[in-house]
Formats: sequence, structure tokens, C-alpha cells
Amino acid sequence: MTVKDMVYAALFAALTAALGLLPMVAVPGLPVPIHAQSLGVMLAGGVLGAKRGGLAMLVFMALVAAGLPLLSGGRGGIGIFLGPTGGFALGYIPGAFIAGWFIERFWSRLNFVTAFIACAIGGIGVVYLLGIPWLGAVAKIGLVKAATGSMAFIPGDLIKAALGAIVAVSMKKSYPMIGK
Repeated sequence: MTVKDMVYAALFAALTAALGLLPMVAVPGLPVPIHAQSLGVMLAGGVLGAKRGGLAMLVFMALVAAGLPLLSGGRGGIGIFLGPTGGFALGYIPGAFIAGWFIERFWSRLNFVTAFIACAIGGIGVVYLLGIPWLGAVAKIGLVKAATGSMAFIPGDLIKAALGAIVAVSMKKSYPMIGK
């Protein structure tokens, strides 16, 4: 791990925290508002790659666990991980790693479509894969109800994946941080 890797990880942890400052969008009928913070997962993986992207989210989650109010709505502390949304939060780490892994694999032919797929797999698929079962178990609502309720967030997450893909492709052209 180089100093440069640590700086990039810290930078994207800070970017993810900053995304939590954007106003949340309350949607009638949904108990949880929509926020921009999961875009940080896709950006970390899409711009930094697997190792540094996963490290960025690990740093972010360590700061949250230490009590810093970095999650959307000013939430922080170890209790976040024990609540119904804890699985989604913990999913940020492997989500960024997997998004970055796919970006690295598509690197020689990276375009909007391949970057979008990478961001969607890591930032949506992996995060939901961990978050939905956790939500179902902790909230005692069952897997089907947790999955059904979570589907309302997919359209917004697909928009975030598109934004993440645009940034990843732009960064590859102008200032690539991922090597061949």
C-alpha cells in the first residue's frame, strides 16, 4: 500500500461523506428517503479500482463505526450496523470492491455500457445482496417483503450507476487512476 493509495482512499471516503450532505428525497409511501451516498460506492470502485475502492469504503465505514455522523441524515456509530439498514451500509465495502474489479476487467474496452454494468453489479447488486437479507432478519419482515420494499429504490440507484459510469469513463480518458 503506497501513500498515494491511502490518499485516494481517504479522498473517496470524504467524497462519500460529502454525498451524505446532499438533501435526501422523501418519497410518499417509502419509510426510508432516497439519498445520494450510494453513488460514492460506485465512484470509488469505478475510479479507483477494486483494492483502493474497497479500502475507501472500509475507511468510510470505520469512521462511521467510530461515531462520526457521516451517513446520510447525520447518522453514525456502531449501532447503525446493528439496525435494519446495517447490511446495506456494510455492503458498501464489497460493493466498491466488486465494481472496481469489473472496471479493471473491462479496462481495455471500458465504455459507458461496461462501466454502467460494473457500477450496477457492485453498487446495487452486491449492496442489495447483503442489505436485503439483513433488513428482513433484523426488521423481522421476511426476505420477500424486504426485497419487495427495496425494489422501489432501484430506479434511483440505476440513475446513480449511470452517473458513476459517466465519471469512470471520463476519468479513464482524462486522468486514469487504474492501470492496465
